[in-house]
Amino acid sequence: MDKWDKRFMDMCEFVSTWSSCARSGRSVGAIITKNKRILTTGYNGAPSGIFNCRDKGVCMRDELGIPSGTQHEKCYAVHAEQNAIIQAAKLGVSVDGATLYCTHQPCTICTKMIINSGISRIVYKYPYPDKFAQELLEEAGIECEQFKED
Repeated sequence: MDKWDKRFMDMCEFVSTWSSCARSGRSVGAIITKNKRILTTGYNGAPSGIFNCRDKGVCMRDELGIPSGTQHEKCYAVHAEQNAIIQAAKLGVSVDGATLYCTHQPCTICTKMIINSGISRIVYKYPYPDKFAQELLEEAGIECEQFKED
């Protein structure tokens, strides 16, 4: 890891504060970079024009008793990594060959999007128990490493 990894991971932590997720410990931030430049940012939150869990005053996943890491479709939030990729598509910004920094290791759904978007490297801070996502990244040849401060 170098000083740029630290700078970008610090930025991810800041972006995660924009999250509208009501679940404790689930504020996630992501940035996509290339050539030491930030291309896009993303945080987990409801789609544009949709009330989020904080606005509603309840987390649907908590209300339904859905364990972490399962049934991702039953949530108002779009994941941070997805939002960063979507923002790039909306703005016409290529992420081919870019690095994705994320506070949390990507899930399988995000991993599939990362692979197809052309992102070539992932740096995350907090692990996420999704072995299949890691297997997909390895098969696709995408570098994925956990950020560790010196």
